[in-house]
Amino acid sequence: MKKIVIPILSTLCLTACELNETVYSSIYTEAFYKTASDAEKGLIAVYDPLADMCAGPAMTLASDFSADQCYPRAVVGRNTLTLFTYDPNYTTQRTAGRLNEAPQQIWASCYDGIEKANWIIERVPSANMDATRRSQIVGEAYFMRAFYHWTLAKNFGDIPVKTKASVSQAEAIVGKSAKADVYKQIYADLEQAAAAGLVSGPTVEKGRPSKETISALYAKAALYNEDWAKALQKAQEVINSGKYSLMTDVRDVYRYDREDAARVENMWAFESEGGFSPSRGHQLTGLCGPTGNAGAEYARTSFGSMFAYQSFFNSFDPKDKRRQLLDTTYVDRSGRVVPQRSITPITTQGVLIKKYQDPISTTGNLPNIPILRLPDMYLIAAEAEVRLNGPTATAYSYINAVRKRAGLDDLRTGLSKEAFIDAVIQERSWEFFAEGDRWYDLTRTGKFLTEVPKAVNNVYPTRTVQARNKYFPIPLDELNANPQLEQNPDWK
Repeated sequence: MKKIVIPILSTLCLTACELNETVYSSIYTEAFYKTASDAEKGLIAVYDPLADMCAGPAMTLASDFSADQCYPRAVVGRNTLTLFTYDPNYTTQRTAGRLNEAPQQIWASCYDGIEKANWIIERVPSANMDATRRSQIVGEAYFMRAFYHWTLAKNFGDIPVKTKASVSQAEAIVGKSAKADVYKQIYADLEQAAAAGLVSGPTVEKGRPSKETISALYAKAALYNEDWAKALQKAQEVINSGKYSLMTDVRDVYRYDREDAARVENMWAFESEGGFSPSRGHQLTGLCGPTGNAGAEYARTSFGSMFAYQSFFNSFDPKDKRRQLLDTTYVDRSGRVVPQRSITPITTQGVLIKKYQDPISTTGNLPNIPILRLPDMYLIAAEAEVRLNGPTATAYSYINAVRKRAGLDDLRTGLSKEAFIDAVIQERSWEFFAEGDRWYDLTRTGKFLTEVPKAVNNVYPTRTVQARNKYFPIPLDELNANPQLEQNPDWK
């Protein structure tokens, strides 16, 4: 008798017919993961939740709208991150209008990806296919499982670690693990990925991690885990591999017509066009352009919904080339240079963000959204080195490599350990703005309580951040569905 697959917590509605079927409450996969085609299709499914997070794009906006660089148009639902007014009892239904920009999208997508990775890890090793490619597919699944767990940990703190596929609903119910155990699992998965024989360097197929990308994620996870020795070791592995290099002009990293060349620096990105998985649109190009579809250089359609704070723009040295990725003017469709402040309905203090321009795309898809870039490895190495050994010449060499590309002088010598760490965190702010990174730098260092209230303007004159905002509350839907799951202590 045929078996029907019933997804957990879903409902099957049948009307006007009778079927002689046996319904099982478990997931049935006996006929899948048998061939090379099965394995490849299953792996694409592992990456698909990444697109769910980037398309919204919750993976960037949860950080960017919370931190001190960028802010949204003050519309219902979008400014809850900026004002820290999100409800600990929020549900998917109550926030459906902005779900794809919200932390609960991160939770749902990451556990979706983890579940799919678990099936690959458990079933593909017995698939009838080329042994080398089989190992690589399993290795990519380990990498993605590590990435999803790390993304959850930096957003929600202690989280459930899920390493077994859910054959039944009961197996899907897992309680929280402490931070140490979460990172232990992340490390273990990355070790497995590193041994899988992934392709080295930027020649890897678009959207897939390379061998060096595994070390890059390892370095960043270790940084967040305050495992300075491991962070330094893994960052140095990437730098010393010689497989990646900084582009001469930082603006080329983001140019829509230089995206292939930019892979010498842009180690791993979400590919919304041209990757191995199906294309998926996203909002960043339209969000960052000026209001009223006025900026010909930004996108075919733009809304004026995401800006940088004037105070952040002012923090740059005028000779810093990265400031050219922000602008207080734009070129309109008639070719005139227009002051941004002259037409915005948001605020005269709004600064345009130029990292996500794509004026030719008919779908609004930027070719890639950076996730891991080589400058991250230099700045991780600088921070880890100074935390281990103080402000050594080695630490200075790492941060100065990034500053040199930006057109800045070397960092002033003679800094104390604490001042050097502050300089690295500031350098990270200038380098990675609007890439979904800043909030986590502030929370992991405890700076969010002092730095965020300074980022204000006439739209958001007051921003009251609290200690409990270090992590987002767990969605109420998840708490209701999982009796072993507890709300984060500060949100009870």
